[in-house]
Amino acid sequence: MNTLFDKTLTRPLADRMRPLVLEDVVGQDHLIGENGPLGRMVAGNRLTSVILWGPPGTGKTTIARLLADHSDLEFEPLSAVFSGVADLRKVFERARERRSVGRGTLLFIDEIHRFNRAQQDGFLPYVEDGTVVLVGATTENPSFELNAALLSRAQVLVLNRLSDNAMEIILKRAEEEVGRDLPVDGDARASLRAMADGDGRYLLNMTEEVFELPSAVILDTTALAVAVQKRMPLYDKSRDGHYNLISALHKSLRGSDTDAALYWFARMLGGGEDPTYIARRLVRFASEDVGMADPMALTQSIAAWDAFDRLGAPEGELALAQCVIYLATAPKSNAAYLAEKMAKMAARETGSLMPPKHILNAPTGLMKDLGYGSGYAYDHDAKDGFSGQNYFPDEMLRSRLYRPKGKGFEREIVKRLEYWDKLRQEKGSD
Repeated sequence: MNTLFDKTLTRPLADRMRPLVLEDVVGQDHLIGENGPLGRMVAGNRLTSVILWGPPGTGKTTIARLLADHSDLEFEPLSAVFSGVADLRKVFERARERRSVGRGTLLFIDEIHRFNRAQQDGFLPYVEDGTVVLVGATTENPSFELNAALLSRAQVLVLNRLSDNAMEIILKRAEEEVGRDLPVDGDARASLRAMADGDGRYLLNMTEEVFELPSAVILDTTALAVAVQKRMPLYDKSRDGHYNLISALHKSLRGSDTDAALYWFARMLGGGEDPTYIARRLVRFASEDVGMADPMALTQSIAAWDAFDRLGAPEGELALAQCVIYLATAPKSNAAYLAEKMAKMAARETGSLMPPKHILNAPTGLMKDLGYGSGYAYDHDAKDGFSGQNYFPDEMLRSRLYRPKGKGFEREIVKRLEYWDKLRQEKGSD
């Protein structure tokens, strides 16, 4: 029943523009198109349980509601933030009653990852026996946040961050809804789309703010920035965004793409990442991916971390940026990283083999009598400063664990190793 208040309240633009048919959802053609999984489900009238995984403002709630309409199912929405076991029981009871008269139920759970493991297990019997078709929405990686049993019963569908073209379609629809053009110039229009950062709902909220301004004034980029609030970058320091961006930074450094590495570095800082975490990962990269190709890389990364600790943010961020540039432009070698892995594997396989007696100290008479230290050659007294003795356990064959790639400073190391191998062969100790 409508009231006087219903007539006087104005619905938000984002709500007024919510698509009424599945085909009007923008940016998700890979899911709702004729050959997409949801498109095929709707065409075949055989909707199954799904998890919609994607960034905010990409249409998860809208798609769920439209799936219910297309499938002639009763739409039961819940938010895992505000709902508990009691709410779920009521929904399941209503769903059973509907099922008894031949009507189905689509249970939509927003932020489904907020439910704990026990609550997620509670869905399973009702999903399995068809009491409800479950559509869950999450911004978090389902692999980490949802039970394996639940994931095995629901198909995970990934929604894309809205592209610039999709955002422009939304802007044009907003202008049609309001009945006039946005009072912005071309550059400001592009900035408005960029400021929304792929979130269609946020774009419409900002657009509504702009429409409230006097239409006689055409905003440029500077005026637009003053008029609307910029969206903070989508970045969760404890979840997917954190791991995705550090992976992008690490791989850009490994690929010697300095500009891309600086971009991901800036994205992490802009998202509120702890700079000391970035500094720690740069130190790791210096050993793992540069290694002995440039031994100064480790020194530089530790120096950058120390500089940041002394200066703090934002001044100290320049030292980290300098380190990013140094590591990206350094010669790369993972030989030290592989050598460590091979050494650990050899240590596990050989167990508790004793060192050869000639390299053991003999502080007691008994140990001397047992041959500890007997026959040890002091390398500084040997010709060429190299005795060529065996330092592996007597029961173990000599292994080549460190294999330098011959890049950067490792070219010199290769020469040294070849020289010592030659002397070892001449002394008959290889």
